[in-house]
Amino acid sequence: MQSLRNLKIWEKAHTLTLDICRASERFPRSEIYGLTSQLRRSSASIGRTSPRAAVGQETLNWGRFVQIVMGSAREVAYHLLLARDLALLSSVDYQRLDH
Repeated sequence: MQSLRNLKIWEKAHTLTLDICRASERFPRSEIYGLTSQLRRSSASIGRTSPRAAVGQETLNWGRFVQIVMGSAREVAYHLLLARDLALLSSVDYQRLDH
């Protein structure tokens, strides 16, 4: 079995999640159960699900794993846009994270 750390998709997803956790630390406390939680959970979902899609061990479910990863990525993109538009995230941080 291939180590998670050897999967490029997992590495990128993990880095994104770490960056999002750091950036969202500056969000107001009132958002801890709202946008902060949603953003962190959707970014973590990419790293949590991508190894199953990348390895393809469960061939019958491979397409489903890819759909989950893509759905989570779209959620992250929207939550980042929302955070920027609510002035919770600077334009610089938004551009850095939404790549």
